[in-house]
Amino acid sequence: MAGGSAREWHDAQVAYWSGAGGETWLKGAARTEAAVASLGERAIAAAEVRAGERIIDIGCGTGPTTLALARAASPGGSVLGCDLAGVLTDEAWRRALTAGVTNVRFVVGDASTYAFEPGAADLLFSRFGVMFFGDPAAAFRHLRGALRPGGRLAFLVWRPFKENGWAFVPFAAAGPLLPQMPRPSPDEPGPFTFGDPARPRALLTQAGFADIAVDPLDATMSLSRSGLDEAVEHAVELGPLRRLLAEVGEDVRARAVDAVRAALAKHLTPDGISLPAACWLITAKNPGA
Repeated sequence: MAGGSAREWHDAQVAYWSGAGGETWLKGAARTEAAVASLGERAIAAAEVRAGERIIDIGCGTGPTTLALARAASPGGSVLGCDLAGVLTDEAWRRALTAGVTNVRFVVGDASTYAFEPGAADLLFSRFGVMFFGDPAAAFRHLRGALRPGGRLAFLVWRPFKENGWAFVPFAAAGPLLPQMPRPSPDEPGPFTFGDPARPRALLTQAGFADIAVDPLDATMSLSRSGLDEAVEHAVELGPLRRLLAEVGEDVRARAVDAVRAALAKHLTPDGISLPAACWLITAKNPGA
């Protein structure tokens, strides 16, 4: 794996999201959540949540999917949101209190090792929260232990990078001006690590899941509804450019942002800028009852 072992990479992710990563995400949370809200809604609908169910929301962030799941599981159900970043779960608690949603709880922890109550959950759910495990096979085995027999999962992950115009278009424009990154190996953790549908299918099979389905979910992601400036700001905050731009000087950054602006201008319409968002909706069951 480029840049160190799976454990080193995983530990680095834990450290990042527990600190600067969580703070950065919180600053742009409203914009990012609005961009992916419709994708989360479709995944929740596919999960077929029933009243009374107990649910774990993996990588819950500031809690928008957790609250939606909690409403779907009412009356009688409950949702536990788990995230690495305490600053995000603090915001999730605040939102739950403001909304009057009482059947939720949030914990700070690494879902791949967190001590969930064994065999108690009816559903494991995640909107883009399972692609960063250093050892996904072990993580999925651990998570299956939290499901009751017959319990199910519904995960949303990204398809290949080039199919996701929201990330690829700005990156292709700015990339030649930025330091070259090592090409990631196919099994390296990251937002597009499950682009090949055979990989999540094999990992879930290895972890003991059954009835595995990996179905395409196609949408568009709005980078702007008000014009080009908003789209450029969104593109450099949301996608893989964010960390690269943080590592270069102001001169290089300015030229890279200008390149992004020129690329996105080609997609500007009276309704703003929307680009393809290509996902896999992964569902499976824990064998048993």
